[in-house]
Amino acid sequence: MISILGKIFLKNKSKDTTEGRRAWGALCSIAGIALNILLFLGKLLAGTFAGSIAITADAFNNLSDAGSSLITLIGFRFAGKKPDPEHPFGHGRFEYISGLLVSIIIVVVGVELMTSSIGKIITPEPIGENWVLSAVILGASILVKLYMFFYNSRVGKAINSSGMKATAMDCISDSVATAVVLVSLIVGVYFDIMIDGYCGVLVSLFILFAGFKSAMETLKLLLGTPPEKEFVEAVEATVLSHPTVIGIHDLIVHDYGPGRQILSLHAEVDGKGDIYELHDEIDLIEQELAEVYGCLAVIHMDPIETDNEVTNSYRMSVAKIVKVIHQDVTIHDFRMVPGVTHTNLIFDAVVPFSVKDDDKKLKKDIAKLVSSNLENCNAVVQIDRPFTN
Repeated sequence: MISILGKIFLKNKSKDTTEGRRAWGALCSIAGIALNILLFLGKLLAGTFAGSIAITADAFNNLSDAGSSLITLIGFRFAGKKPDPEHPFGHGRFEYISGLLVSIIIVVVGVELMTSSIGKIITPEPIGENWVLSAVILGASILVKLYMFFYNSRVGKAINSSGMKATAMDCISDSVATAVVLVSLIVGVYFDIMIDGYCGVLVSLFILFAGFKSAMETLKLLLGTPPEKEFVEAVEATVLSHPTVIGIHDLIVHDYGPGRQILSLHAEVDGKGDIYELHDEIDLIEQELAEVYGCLAVIHMDPIETDNEVTNSYRMSVAKIVKVIHQDVTIHDFRMVPGVTHTNLIFDAVVPFSVKDDDKKLKKDIAKLVSSNLENCNAVVQIDRPFTN
């Protein structure tokens, strides 16, 4: 259905473009609002016929889902606003906020369902005579929710939307909740055992887990996460494909919402090269990164010595020495300043977060390692932590 609606209303807009992802997100949200309202009305009718509090509670769960889809729709609308003087990086992170609000609603519904289920355990009620129609409505509801999970998950992955992924998780929770309500209805009819309340407790726990998990994933995006390894490797390969660049470091990706990323890195170049030619080449690389990866790219040019055998020898020695701290420690911006009594080796050391020592201790340990392995050498170290995995 979503694919058909997309062909009719979106004219096959690509999900890879900013305009396309907003349009597809809005379409899925509107469909979610309509389907959840229909499910609410159907389950409310089913709950009345069967005299089941569990079914009625499940109906209001769908009403809250309609509200969640509305929040997601509003999130796409705000996220698509153009940058302005007060928000020069755009409004893309509003989509993450909408995903967090959806997660909070899921948790609230889980708490409400837990309360209703405990009340059902304390005061069980018999099943009404018109339970067959209720069972049919619940079965149809499960199929509809599974379909909603399918299209929210598929489109959410295609457009990289945390809000839609959270909605997809909510659909799975609803399917399980409705399935348990259906089973408890059948057990109550055929075995005269009222297990609605106990099943409701299990379902509410599942819903709470899904809500907290979705909230944690969205919070990570709001707080900032490292870029995916495949993306980092692709960017590195693109930059290093230019012979002018000898090496790169300090790659940072700033995420201001899907489709709004700023990439910065340091590119090492031959210090004896023509400054104007080098600058022109760096500009071309920035343009290539912007075109290929759809992000704003800023490159800082780091000149290094390439033909100084003494400097290169010391650089290689220090690179090996720091591996004592951790095998993944790397160095960059290496310089030598010879003196009368000793030589200062100035460099930055990138230490992984798995090394828990503070920067002050790391500086002292690396300086001690350098002075004990390289005669008359003193290490002047700046500790960095990686921005990528």
